[in-house]
This record gives sequence, structure tokens and C-alpha cells, in this order.
Amino acid sequence: MKQTDTLSSPSTSFADKLGIPGPLFWGFVGLLFFMIGDGVEAGYLAPYLESQGISSRDTAFLFTIYGVTVSISAWLSGPLSDLWGPKKVMWIGLGLWAVFEVLFLAMGVAVNSYPVMLAAYAMRGFGYPLFTYGFLVWIAAATPPRQLGSAAGWFWFAFSGGLPTLGSLFASFSIPVLGEMATFWSSLGLVVFGGLLALLLTREPIGSAPLVDKNTPAKTIFFSSFSILWREPKTFIAMIVRTINTSSEYAFLVIMPAFFTKVVGFSLSQWLQLLSIVFLSNILVNLVSGIASDRVGHRTVVAFGGGIGAAIMVPAFYYVPLMYPGNFMVAAIIGALYGATLAAFVPLSGLVPQICPKEKAAALSALGLGAGASTWVGPAIVTWFESWHGIEGILWIFSGLYVLSAVMTLALTISPEARRHLDKMAKRERAAVRGDMAGELGLADRA
Repeated sequence: MKQTDTLSSPSTSFADKLGIPGPLFWGFVGLLFFMIGDGVEAGYLAPYLESQGISSRDTAFLFTIYGVTVSISAWLSGPLSDLWGPKKVMWIGLGLWAVFEVLFLAMGVAVNSYPVMLAAYAMRGFGYPLFTYGFLVWIAAATPPRQLGSAAGWFWFAFSGGLPTLGSLFASFSIPVLGEMATFWSSLGLVVFGGLLALLLTREPIGSAPLVDKNTPAKTIFFSSFSILWREPKTFIAMIVRTINTSSEYAFLVIMPAFFTKVVGFSLSQWLQLLSIVFLSNILVNLVSGIASDRVGHRTVVAFGGGIGAAIMVPAFYYVPLMYPGNFMVAAIIGALYGATLAAFVPLSGLVPQICPKEKAAALSALGLGAGASTWVGPAIVTWFESWHGIEGILWIFSGLYVLSAVMTLALTISPEARRHLDKMAKRERAAVRGDMAGELGLADRA
């Protein structure tokens, strides 16, 4: 990936003061709306399909296959961004999402055709990772190291602010008014609006061009994005940690709607509102953990706030509401704490580019592969182990995985060579800042 100082100079803009790279501001806003649309169905697609006669096992399989395509697409976002530029990759992702959402709803859900649903939903899975992780590569390429933690925090703030936080909240109010099918269709409008907002209003030049030299063979780019997993073993560890991070979230979208509506005693609207509270906490802590990691260390936040915290809160999200059936406030408090622990993994997106500062896109591809894998690993664990000890067994599997993620995170140190490269980049950044200031003073003197 080409190195650049385009965004290295300090800015007095409101966005930069918040930690958002100013030239990418509309990209973050568009990402939020895109993910709201993507998250509309998150809390009620599973119960809706089951109400139409689709078995819970077939529903879990649908989510699993969808997760596999998401994983592939998340990995592809890195090398394709290197090859074509992040902005073009985002356009492709938006187009794929829109086309296959129409097929999924019109020819699958509307006529209750499971084979069409399975095929269209799987293909739609290629869409959102190309858009979102393409933008994450753009952020890594155009943001100086001093701001990467905060920028990553804002990325995940917008990402999870939509999926499923505001998306589920939107659905909870839309379903009683518009109905379930019309709410599904409304997601298409939100995704297209957000995608166009990001792509038409963001004019930062780095993302519009390939991120590697034009003479670099495509096979070299793709191989590097895969081979980095064994050339830089820490990226493989980071990928596993990222997979564990949100795997429970996607499992919960399959198993928790029935638990909270049939066992705890909540209505569907209450469940959707609870889901929104869980991830409202998540998006707020996304931002806080990203900023905190720039001060107290990325590994500390991820290992203890994320790994150990989630190991405790995953079983708590089941047992505590079970002890207080029908008590929405208790469930909301525990759910908010669970959402906060998932957010503590955010600094991985700022740490990995520092572990491999010369191959940021390839390193982020590994992280994207892990993020994508979580969308099928979670439902797959449900499919494989639900008959073992039911929901309780699944929860304790996830709790153990989170403890493992904490241990693995402690191995994600920055090598001396990477540290020297980062120091060199920081010196170049400071030199560029001094040059800009000198130029401004010279202009002032001449005036």
C-alpha cells in the first residue's frame, strides 16, 4: 500500500477535533445509513421465516451460508481495494446488495421459496463487506497513525450504530405501522441512500485510485492478502480474535428472539427494543474504546475489556433475565453491559495496521476475514451444538472462546521493525506539519 501524508496535517475542522478524518466525514455518515438499512432485518428475519414455516435449523443454515459469503467478501475487500481503489469496491458492494435484496424479497420471501432465499441471501452477503471494509481500507490508507485508533472507533460506531442498533429500533416502530414485508423493503431504500451519500459526497483522492503500483500483478496482490496469515502470524491471531469478537452476536440473532419472546415473556417489539439498547451501548463504547486505546494501549482494552468482559456477560445475558422474567429494565442493563464488552474489541482495527504498517490493506483483509467469519461461525455453533445442551451449552462455549481471545490478544505485540517504521512515518508527519506551518507563516508575512 502506498504511503501518503494527505491527511497528516492537523486540522481545525469540527470532524478532526472529534477524531474523524475530515475529508472522509461523509463516508462515515453514509456508512451509518447503509448499515441502518442492512440492520433492519437483523432482529426479526429469523422469527419471521419461522412463522412462515421455515424450520429453525433451516434458518440457522441460511444465516450460516450468508456468513460464508460475507467472510469471502470481507477478505476480498482488501486486495480489491489495492487493485481498483476502495471507492470502486464500495460501488460494487452497493450494487450487489441492492440487486440481490430485490431478488431475495420479491422471488424468495414474498413467495416463501427457501431455495431462492438461500441463493439470493448468500449472494447478497458479498455486498455489505465490500462496501464497509472497502471503506475501512480507505480509512487506513488515508489516516495518519496518530489518529487510527479514533478513526477505527468512529468506523465501528457508524457500523454497529446501524447494524443492528438503529436498524432494529427502526424495525420496532415500522413493523406495527407498515407491516413486516414493507419494513423489509424499506431497508433497500436506506441502504441505497447511505451508499450514494458516502460515494457521491466523499471526494478524498486516495480512495479513488489503486493503492498499489499499477505494475503490480493482480495475483501478487491476492496472494499477499492470503499469505500474510503465515508470513505475519500475528495477523492470523488477530483474525481468530476478531472472529470470536462478534460470533456470539450473530448466534444470538438466531437463538435469542425465541428465548426472550417465549421464555422471558417479551413481545417482539420489546425484543427489538432490547436489541437496540444492547447495541446503543455497543456503539457508544466503540467510540470510547477506540479513543481509550490511543492512551492506555490497544491490547489492554481488547484483552480485558473485550475478552474477559464478554466471557462474563455472555452467560449473564441468559441467566439474569431468566431470574427476572418479564423485567425489561434488568434485561436492558445486562444487555447493555454485554454490548459494551463486544465494543472493547474495536482497537484491533487500529492495532493490526501498526503490526504490519507496510501492508495495511493485506492486514486489514485478515481482520475482515475474521469479521466475516464471525457471521457464520456464530450460527454454525448454534447448528452444531444446540442439540447438545441447548442454549446454555452454546453460551458456555462462547464464554470459553472469549477467555481464549483474551489470552491470544496478549501476543499481539508490535515488533521492533514495525515500531521503527511507525516512528519513521511519525517523523515524516511532523516534518510535513512543520513545513505547512512555515508556509502559512511565510504567506502571512508577505501579506
